Amino acid sequence: MNKIRVLLIEDEPKVAASVKTWLEENDFSVEMAPDGAVGRHMAQNNVYDIMLLDLNLPFINGYDVCRQIRTLHPRLPIILVTALGSVEQKLTGFDAGADDYLVKPFDLRELLVRMRTLLKRNVAAAEDDKEPAGELLRVADLELNTGYKTVTRNGVPITLTAKEFSLLEYLVRRNGRIASRHEIVENVWDVNFDTGTNVVDVYINFLRKKIDRNFEPKLIHTKQGMGYYLTVLPV
Repeated sequence: MNKIRVLLIEDEPKVAASVKTWLEENDFSVEMAPDGAVGRHMAQNNVYDIMLLDLNLPFINGYDVCRQIRTLHPRLPIILVTALGSVEQKLTGFDAGADDYLVKPFDLRELLVRMRTLLKRNVAAAEDDKEPAGELLRVADLELNTGYKTVTRNGVPITLTAKEFSLLEYLVRRNGRIASRHEIVENVWDVNFDTGTNVVDVYINFLRKKIDRNFEPKLIHTKQGMGYYLTVLPV
């Protein structure tokens, strides 16, 4: 059985060696890059199953590496592993295309759980690609095509990031039921992680600006102290 191939882009030798040893003990195959330029080159010219990426890197920072590799490999699971832990930095990382974000120092066991979660999801997504183009979801004049990842409102195309699309699809599929912040984090980001108190609120605001600001009726609503829901409210 082939081992899962990991690209570890990390400029701190002790951290890189520790992570590499741990993953190899858990039957992963690990290749390392000491800076963003080398890491980008390796990701562009080799096949990996998952990438672990620091942000503070020499030559090319992790955000730029993430954006470029995400464009080239849309399905590659990317975990940002960094000491930069503010909500704004995490949001920037997710907008750059990261699937998960782990703040140093971290428990290697937690890293392993997150990697396995993303790898399992990636296998499921690959199976879904064998199916037809996807569903067409509708709420009022809002339409989502889950196969082509497109969104329109009243026939007007709306551009969303991958995370915004996932959040919108999750709310639509709940059929008007309230989703708590904890439920949204678990289901949209797939893991439990401490992003601070307002990451969900920030993404809801992103969606409102794109989905509701220039349209009627408003679809995204807040239930104070409980969470968010998407529906057409009775007049």
